[in-house]
Order: sequence, then C-alpha cells, then structure tokens
Amino acid sequence: MNPSNLADPAFWSRLQFAFTLTYHYLFPQLTMGLAWFLVYWKWRALRTGDEKYNQAVRFWAKIFGLNFAVGVVTGIPMEFQFGTNWADFTRYAGGVIGQTLAMEGMFAFFLESAFVGALIWGEKRLGPRYHFLAAVGVALGSWLSGYFILVTNAFMQHPVGFQIEANGSLGIASLRTYLLNPWAWVQFLHNQMAALVTGSFVVTAVGAFYTLRRRHPIQARRYLRGGTLTALIASVLVAFPTGDQQAKMVGRHQPVTLAAMEGRFVGGPVAGVAVVGQPNIAARRLENSIEVPGALSFLAYGTFQSYVHGLEEYPEDAWPDNIELLYYSFHVMITLGTIFILLMAYAGFQNWRGQLESSTMLLWVLMLAFPFPYIANTLGWMTAELGRQPWLVYGLFHTRDGYSKVVSNGDTIFTLIGFAGLYFVLGLLFLFLVGREIAHGPDEEVVASRGEESLV
Repeated sequence: MNPSNLADPAFWSRLQFAFTLTYHYLFPQLTMGLAWFLVYWKWRALRTGDEKYNQAVRFWAKIFGLNFAVGVVTGIPMEFQFGTNWADFTRYAGGVIGQTLAMEGMFAFFLESAFVGALIWGEKRLGPRYHFLAAVGVALGSWLSGYFILVTNAFMQHPVGFQIEANGSLGIASLRTYLLNPWAWVQFLHNQMAALVTGSFVVTAVGAFYTLRRRHPIQARRYLRGGTLTALIASVLVAFPTGDQQAKMVGRHQPVTLAAMEGRFVGGPVAGVAVVGQPNIAARRLENSIEVPGALSFLAYGTFQSYVHGLEEYPEDAWPDNIELLYYSFHVMITLGTIFILLMAYAGFQNWRGQLESSTMLLWVLMLAFPFPYIANTLGWMTAELGRQPWLVYGLFHTRDGYSKVVSNGDTIFTLIGFAGLYFVLGLLFLFLVGREIAHGPDEEVVASRGEESLV
C-alpha cells in the first residue's frame, strides 16, 4: 500500500464502500442462487403430490428468509453512502443511476419482500397453487432486483443512453437504451450464473453433511443430486458463454483493463493467457510467466491472431490503480471456476456410477467447498471494480472527483470501524440461526403419495 493513500479521503471512502458492499453481497448471491431451487421443488410437489418436495421448500425457505433479512439490513447503509461519502458522484450521475436504484426498491425489492413472508408462513393459507406462485414471485423479485442493480453498475462500466445537462450533470436521454445496455445483459447472465453456483454449492454441502451424519437420507440425497447437477451446469455457463462474452466486452470497451488483468505491458498478436506469473509494475513485465499462446487473443477478440493492446500503449494515469490486486483477483477467480467444473463433473460421474453417497472423501470435499463460490464471486466483483479504475463512470468521471469533500478521514474511519464491529456481531447471529436450522433439519420424513424414487 502506498503510504500516501492513507491521507487520501477517496481511499477511505472507497475502502468503506468496498467493505460494506462485499459483506452485503454475501447474502443476495445465496438468495438469488436458492430462489429457483424453491420454484423447482414447489413445481415438483404440485405436479407429483410428493410431500418430500414441500419438506425441502419449507426447510430452505427459512434459510432463504434469514439471508434475505440480513441482506436488507446490510444493503441499507450503502444507499446512504451515496449521499454521505459520494455526494459529488451522486450529484453528477444521480439523474441516471437514481432511476434504476429507485426501480430496484419500488418494483423488485417490494415484489420479493411481499412474497417472502407468504412463502415462509403462508403455505396452509394459500394452498399448493398459490404457494407455488409465491415461490415464483420471490425468484422473479430477487433476479429483477439483481438486474436493476447490474444496470446501474453496467452504466458505470459502459455508459449509454445518457445526456449531459446544462449544469454539467448526467441525465437520461433514452431510458430504453439505458435499461437495455448490452454490458448489463452480459453482466447479468454472468452474475446470475455465479449466484446459482453459490446456491447449488450450499445445497450440495448441506446434503453432504446430512449424508455423512446419516440423517434425513431422502432429503440429503435430493440436495446432493440436485445440487451437484445444478452446480456443474452453472459452473460451465459461468465460464462459457457468459464469461467468454464478458471478456470480449472488456476487450472491446476497456482494452487497458484487459491488459492490466493479464499483466500485459507490451501489445501484440497471438497474446497468451498467463497460467502463472507475477506482475512487476516497476520493471513493466510479467515475471516467471507460463502462458497458453494465443488464448487471450481468442478469448477477447475471437481469433488467435488478434492484436491485444498492452499497458504501455496508454498513459499511466489511465491504468487501473492497483494492477497487482486486479491481476491476482482475476486469476484466482478463473482458477476457482475451473476447479468448480472439475469437482462437480467428478461428483456427477460418481452419481452416475451410483457411488456419490458412499464416497466419503468426496462428501467431505463437497461439504467443505461451499465457501469458495463466495470467494470467487467476491474476486469477480473486485476484478470488475478495480478494472474500471481510475473512473467512476468509465471515460466520463474520475473516482478522485466523486467523494464527499466535507467528510473527513476521521469520520470515514470511525464509521468503517463501526460497520466492522456491527457486521461481526450480525454475522455471528446469522451463523447461529442458520446453524440451528441445519442442525434441526427438514421436517420428519413422511411417506410420499407417489414419486418415491424421484430424488432430483
């Protein structure tokens, strides 16, 4: 860390927002990842009359509700930070990003929150069909909420549909163009598949835990088989086509970011993807690198002969301001994603052989693997946000111009310490409540009306 950063108010405001955002997103990614499991199980219960599917919904709806509640609590401070710590940015871009932030609150959040209560407590009152619709409402609300937030972020990455007002601030020129930003569509699909990876890993981990403990065998089998299959499909989709399209979007609109992500200082054709390497900024080279020749050219531009720009082709003040952290965030994320595919492919193979529940070592790995999608998602967002620097709105508004000049370093550090302490206590409470639900487990097994052997 550069010691001069410690005296920079923008550094502390960035650190505070990064901390609160990273902590907050631990919860929405699981709700978005679990939502369609709940819909599928409710649909299966409605279609087959098998009560075991309703048992799965009742159990996971409680965990969904706890995640949703903590996500709401941790999301509120971020809205206030736009006004307290980033007032100049809000004054400049609020006429644009305020549209989708308001839509997220008015439409998506209220849709989701209205149906969460019905999903958790309204099964008997609503009946099977309307309870299924409540699950659909929760899933749509959570994913629609994610889309509005990602449209906001996509505008900061690739601004479209705006106009510059007479006072120099930004306003909406075309709401349709803004909402249908091509960057938002690619980012949304990539992000939601990553959230589905998180949800499926958690479902798998609980199934592995119950299998190892020899508890709730029917539910455990359902969680294991459904979780591993969904995790494999979602992990592949995160890599291709969504990750592939995201890389091409970065290469097309943020070539300096692509160069920094790969530690590429000198441009050229047949550019390789570094498997390992350490960026040396002072020497302007990637040390001890092992590369896959031509892979970066192909991933970014579609052909192995494509020219990939290097950092030296751009002025240093246009470079991302922490190339080392950006480089490692991107490469560790890619490594984890590859491991996810291999792990779940092997689990699928063992399931096909009928040996998934009897593979003790694999069950331990599946149970202990659930934190890693959270890490990969965090690294993905670090890649996106570090890569956008030094801009808040890419090409239009610098990060150094966006923080609130009237908020002192002491004020920001004080509130950062307060958030850390509060979130630590909140995290302990959340883990206790979720742990209690998992320890209790699903309702006692009952005889299904039909579909006894249907376990996915």
